[in-house]
Amino acid sequence: MPDLIPPMVYKSNALIEASYRLTVTEQRILLACIAQVRRDQPITDEVLYTVTAQEVAELSGTSTKQAYRELEEAALRLKRREVWIKEYPNGGGGRPETLVTGWVQSIRYVPAQGRVRLRFAKDMLPYLAELSEQFTRYALSDVAKMTSAHGIRLYELLRQWGDIGEREIELEQLREWLQLQGCYDSIKDFKKWVIEPAIEQVNEHSPLHVTWDQRKTGRKVTHLTFRYAQKEAARAIKQKKEAFTKQQAIDFEKPRQLSVAELSRLAYPGESTEAALRRLNAVVT
Repeated sequence: MPDLIPPMVYKSNALIEASYRLTVTEQRILLACIAQVRRDQPITDEVLYTVTAQEVAELSGTSTKQAYRELEEAALRLKRREVWIKEYPNGGGGRPETLVTGWVQSIRYVPAQGRVRLRFAKDMLPYLAELSEQFTRYALSDVAKMTSAHGIRLYELLRQWGDIGEREIELEQLREWLQLQGCYDSIKDFKKWVIEPAIEQVNEHSPLHVTWDQRKTGRKVTHLTFRYAQKEAARAIKQKKEAFTKQQAIDFEKPRQLSVAELSRLAYPGESTEAALRRLNAVVT
């Protein structure tokens, strides 16, 4: 029996780099519905997508009771959420235009069933379907258990760059994408409340392992550099380094193979070469 293909999320890169702010549960609702978008047929704004509290609980590893409560609260807010998307003329140079749109045109919550039904906004559809280039794809399960909305966004921004393994992002650009302009003005606070929790979530729940560093322009931190790899690859590199270090230690501990001339030079006056060899080996071990 063939393996089942996990639900996949497809987003245009323009949407990956859009400016918006959502809670974790709002993200889960949208991503679960985005994963239902059919890629083998045209999409319209009449298509209805459904997600239940039970499905959210199973995806996220939370209790059904908690999922029911959070789903209702998130559904009531989601209709009012905006996303700012920059569009470049002819897909290239020139000054971009900004599209401001909602995620959904309508959303309905059914309390008795713990069920959300929604239709995506018409302006949102080109960024979710019929994507032939400049899009990002990942499994819904990669982010489903994250409890940081910033962790989900960071994961998407890294996956956008595929297997390159490193992405440098201007700090103010990242603030704009996360809609955190004017928040956490201190780089210390930004790292503590945004970057470090996001990286912890990516490392714990996603297939990637991420490290990061900062770059200054003058005395001010202006860029963040993220280095990432599939956990299997990162684990293999770590094992190779550990094996190399261990071999170095073993080589260091091995008694040296000394020539007769060296033994004669190192021997005490009147000491035979055999006695000198025993003495030197005893010192090493």
